[in-house]
Amino acid sequence: MSAIYTRRHLTNIFALVMSGVATLIGLAFLVWILWITLQNGITALTPTLFTKITAYADQGGLSNAIVGSLIMDLMALLICAPIGVLAGTYLAEYASSSRLGASIRFLNDILLSAPSIVLGLFVYVIIVLPMSNLTNGSISFSGFAGSVALALIGLPVIVRTTDEMLQLVPGTLREAALSLGIPQWKLTLQVLMRAAFSGILTGVLLALARLAGETAPLLFTAFGNNFMTVHPLDKMASMPVTIYQYTNDPNPALHAIAWAGALLITLFVLALSLLTRILFSRKKVSYE
Repeated sequence: MSAIYTRRHLTNIFALVMSGVATLIGLAFLVWILWITLQNGITALTPTLFTKITAYADQGGLSNAIVGSLIMDLMALLICAPIGVLAGTYLAEYASSSRLGASIRFLNDILLSAPSIVLGLFVYVIIVLPMSNLTNGSISFSGFAGSVALALIGLPVIVRTTDEMLQLVPGTLREAALSLGIPQWKLTLQVLMRAAFSGILTGVLLALARLAGETAPLLFTAFGNNFMTVHPLDKMASMPVTIYQYTNDPNPALHAIAWAGALLITLFVLALSLLTRILFSRKKVSYE
């Protein structure tokens, strides 16, 4: 028996050491990426970056790209957040153990792992090309099409998070409410949704963090614009697409602006991640 315990103890130590090494390697790469981004982007963080548009090239900034990204991300959230929350609520409260619920979860997982460029091509076919037929054949790229593509990316994240957060609500809370004669719809809206609100909001913020860095679907939908525009049916600039275009240019000044844009996206995602961690920690405390 002592030999078995010794072997298990050594196996446990080996697993802990390898896990620690893997963690350190991952953290090292993360710190390396953050340091390179900060080192190359901090010098280009000037007021010009936020006040001029990309039409001025190496003498310009990213104001139109920043505004375009914010507009498309917010429009995408307005599309996918209500649908995702409602779908996740249905899965958790009305189809938790049915075959339909299992099928929807399976399809949602497929959509969650689908390449973003495939979703961009899908929106290009169902929105951009039909709109082009209405405008004498000219390709009708638009911010609205980009928002739909981003919404398809964020939708499965919100569905999964809402489903899991509602399932984490203690069953005794449901039983207590139903024993008082509260209808199911009122239980869901006024009790369960309140209890899981911080977790659901966390899922929405995580979806927003993912949308902020998507490039491929916007190349086929919003395309880009060197000038400021806020109309959803016009071509619209975005931070990821502008960074992609500037990194392919041989001009070093444009490379510096691209690094600054990458730093802004990184800081934005970092802020959202910290906010989600704070909300999730509060949710844990409320359940305890």
